[in-house]
Amino acid sequence: MAFLVLDIEMTGPEPGWNEIIQIGAELFDDHWRSLGTYLQNVYPENEEAFSVKSEEVHGLSMADLEDAPMIYDVLPEFEKWIKKLNAGKPSLNNVIICGQSVINDINFLRFAYRNEKMKWGFSNKMLDLHTVSYLFFQILEKNGKTVPRSLSLGSVAGYFGFEREEDTHNALEDARLTAKCFKEFFKLIDQVKVVW
Repeated sequence: MAFLVLDIEMTGPEPGWNEIIQIGAELFDDHWRSLGTYLQNVYPENEEAFSVKSEEVHGLSMADLEDAPMIYDVLPEFEKWIKKLNAGKPSLNNVIICGQSVINDINFLRFAYRNEKMKWGFSNKMLDLHTVSYLFFQILEKNGKTVPRSLSLGSVAGYFGFEREEDTHNALEDARLTAKCFKEFFKLIDQVKVVW
């Protein structure tokens, strides 16, 4: 199965009131080889929900989104991009959605699909960096390694020697940073020995 490492920027935390304003993703084959990247701004229908706090996080203003397409145009384009790159397996059901606290992104994406009366074609498989980090860091700590106290993307990435280029959260940059961390954890699997 392909790995779709996804990051979504929103106007705030509540699906239904707040909306997606940027989708960033990198698609990988089942050996974590990159197939391509995707970045698209989205114009929100509910301009009232655009919060100053969210703008501080992602650095996108309403002016930045002025020429962006609406979500009903973006979702089919996003699906087309995935299917084109994952040519050997063109079904969305062959894709594992991955990300940092990815359930939030999935909830927003699912809400957008439902709101646009589109069929959700993705599998129910997901890989959450937050959870993977928690488990691996527990194992590493019990084996005498120093691990970060925080499970934020910045802390996990920092553990592996990676960092954001900007202070704001560009969705594609965060998706790529998340993917780098997943790749490092997958390398660690080969080094972990379990003794019963």
